[in-house]
Amino acid sequence: MSLIERYSCPEMAELWTDERKYATWARVEVLASTAQAELGVVDRTALEDIRNAPVPSVSRVRELELTRDHEILAFLAAYTETMPAASARWVHHGMTSYDVVDTALGFTLARSCDLVLNAARTFLELLTARALEHWDTVCVARTHGVHAEPTTFGQKLAVHAFAMHRGVERLTAARAAVAVGTLSGPVGTYAHISPYVEEFVCGELGLGIEDMPTQVVARDRHAELLSALAVTGAVVEQFALEMRMLQRTEVGEVDEPRTSAYQGSSAMPHKRNPTTSERLCGLARILRSNAGAGYENVALWHERDLAHSSVERIVLPDSLTVAHYQLVSAAGLLSGLRVFPERMARNIDATRGLVYSSEVFVDLVARGRDQEEAYRLVQAAATEAWETGSTLAAGLAARGVEVSADQLDPRRFLGNRDHLKARLSRLSKELQSHVEV
Repeated sequence: MSLIERYSCPEMAELWTDERKYATWARVEVLASTAQAELGVVDRTALEDIRNAPVPSVSRVRELELTRDHEILAFLAAYTETMPAASARWVHHGMTSYDVVDTALGFTLARSCDLVLNAARTFLELLTARALEHWDTVCVARTHGVHAEPTTFGQKLAVHAFAMHRGVERLTAARAAVAVGTLSGPVGTYAHISPYVEEFVCGELGLGIEDMPTQVVARDRHAELLSALAVTGAVVEQFALEMRMLQRTEVGEVDEPRTSAYQGSSAMPHKRNPTTSERLCGLARILRSNAGAGYENVALWHERDLAHSSVERIVLPDSLTVAHYQLVSAAGLLSGLRVFPERMARNIDATRGLVYSSEVFVDLVARGRDQEEAYRLVQAAATEAWETGSTLAAGLAARGVEVSADQLDPRRFLGNRDHLKARLSRLSKELQSHVEV
């Protein structure tokens, strides 16, 4: 496992230990021998010895690797050293190293993707639930970081919910792409092993089969997974960045959860820094960087080379671990997020009515004003309010335009959103039906 423990959850970290890797390698060897026994290649006595052999320890494999400079050969030597020689000779029969490595990797990737998908679905369900909870919690929308028009916090969260829904779809497709194996022998021709062995082993492991093997599983599959993880990370980052900005002192519309032991600064006791959302943004950078390494691994020399191996030992476990941790942390943040509707309302009023300029502009045009004339009039009133600290209403009144209280009601902007809520409700029902199944 390459990634530091700080950014990993135990259930994911365990999948990528060397102990688990060697146990999976041993399982592939046992299943292959079982299929060979069904074909009459391996006798039943040898099969029992192979099944009963213990998984070698990491320390023993490392010790033997010093004399072989080849991890899979060291593993095989350690695995077979407790067997009678007559049985040991049938282990790995007709196979090449990556028949074991890639098939076991496909199994581990599938299990890892399941953890990521579960975390993604949990976060998605929370986004959807809290979006519905705050569908009518009015706040100001911002474009270019500047107040635009009223919206609701629920609609803000719904944007992230649908983005995460697309992320789940990408991850599901990527899981299918990497959950494959191959036991086709050197250069993938099945010269020394029956295709039945591959079918049996992959079937028992719940894996698909590489359509046209070389000596390895095609690396575009892994690039697809790393890309899906990177996009998912960017979606989480989009959510986290919004939460960071809404926690700024002068905004103060939300507050992320903190433990009772929280200390925001070693020098300033008052600080309440958005450290969780900042961390989520930082982790997305790792995922994007690792995706680039995955693209570099796609093009291998001829039927295979080994340039991809060193890269994958880092980027595959790290990306899956980071993505899982990021999603779990995002769900924790959202679950405990405090929302302040009163502060949102005060922020809408902070610009003294400027956020209603479009409502006044549209109304003037509807009542017969030339569009360019109406725009310039409202813009002039808004500029005056901005520069002098007066209100938009005062600036308009000075120009002969009276506005009603109804025109300065933020909810006037929100009356035509039923179709949006219907979309969100359909997503919520879809997620609920998935849980019930």
